[in-house]
Amino acid sequence: MSWYYETKTATKHKIFISYYHNDDQYYRDRFEQLFGHIFISTCVKPGDIETDLRDEYIKRLIQLNYISGSSVVVVLVGAKTYCRKHVDWEISAGLNKKVGGYSGLLGLCLPTHPDYYNRTNYNPNTTPPRLVDNLKSEYARYFDWTESEESIKKWIEDAFNARVNRADRIDNSRKQFVVNRCD
Repeated sequence: MSWYYETKTATKHKIFISYYHNDDQYYRDRFEQLFGHIFISTCVKPGDIETDLRDEYIKRLIQLNYISGSSVVVVLVGAKTYCRKHVDWEISAGLNKKVGGYSGLLGLCLPTHPDYYNRTNYNPNTTPPRLVDNLKSEYARYFDWTESEESIKKWIEDAFNARVNRADRIDNSRKQFVVNRCD
C-alpha cells in the first residue's frame, strides 16, 4: 500500500481532516482551498455518509474508506471540537496500526477557538482529549491556524515523519467516546 503519491515537484501526502462539521466547515473548506494542491484529501465530505446509520457502522466506514489510506490526520480545533465523538473516533483510527498503519497527528487551533492567538499552550479542557494525550507524549504537534503554505508543508511533513521517528510515543489508550459531550 502506498502512503503517498510522488509528483515531479514534491511528495503529496494523503491527509484526513478531522473537524466539527456543524461549526467549522468553513475552515475545512478553506484549508482545502488554500492547500489542496499540496496534499491528497481522504476526507469525508458532507453527504458522503448517511447520518441516520448506526454509530458502529459509521465508525467502520470512516476507518476503512477514508482514514486507512491517510498518512496524516489534521485536526481542526474549533470551540466545540473537543467534545465530538466522531473527532475522537477519527483520531483514534489514525493512531491505530490496524487501520492502515499509523498516521501522523497535527492539531490546528482555529480562530473560532477561545485560545486562538491568546495562548502559550493548549487548554486541555477545550482540546480533543486524545489529541491532548498525544501532545503530552510529544507524538503530535499543535499550532494556530495559518494561511502560510510554507508552515503547513513543514508541519505536515513533521507529522508524516513522526509515524516512524516518534511512533513509540503514540498514546491511543483512552476509551473512545460513546456520545458527544456537548451540543
